[in-house]
Amino acid sequence: MFEKMANRNSTVLLSCLIALIGLAGCASSPSSVSDKLDQYTGATVTYVDVPLVFYRDNPSQAAYARNFMHAGPIQVNRSGTYRYYLWISSWSTMQVTDVSSVRDGLESIVVFADGEPLLLELSGWAPDAIGVSEPVYLSPAASAADAYYQVTVDQIRLIAESSDIRLRTAGPTPREFELWDDQNAAKQSLAEFLRQVQY
Repeated sequence: MFEKMANRNSTVLLSCLIALIGLAGCASSPSSVSDKLDQYTGATVTYVDVPLVFYRDNPSQAAYARNFMHAGPIQVNRSGTYRYYLWISSWSTMQVTDVSSVRDGLESIVVFADGEPLLLELSGWAPDAIGVSEPVYLSPAASAADAYYQVTVDQIRLIAESSDIRLRTAGPTPREFELWDDQNAAKQSLAEFLRQVQY
């Protein structure tokens, strides 16, 4: 009888240990989505730690010249009122002194998500355009131009669930950007962003 009780207690103890190890594994896996409180506006900002990266070769400037765009979603929560934005930062591997040339064509962007075009109109160039006092994302380069576009959760979801995503700038000479190499981490961040945000 004592042997049966000892075996039962061992089984219960082993089950508890397995459950604790599983919980520790869940707790230790880092999130790829962050939140921060804007101390000046009181808004809570949610964003991904790994934005998407797009590129285009620019051989007209130099043999290995490239233009890049980084794109990341933002949720701004002001006392339970939620707004969503897409941050896009544009920069070049060439030395640029004129920021207006980097901003060229960013007044509107077309995102092609598996061929479906989403036209995004510029909300502004600075964080105050989305109601916050400081940049949400770090600029990838000193010469980068940041732009903010208001979007919907459904538009973010369409981008997140698409296998082929491209960006096209507006203007008389539109430029098209495609995804840079492996973007699995960025796509996982987008999926986690959608799981975490409220709307």
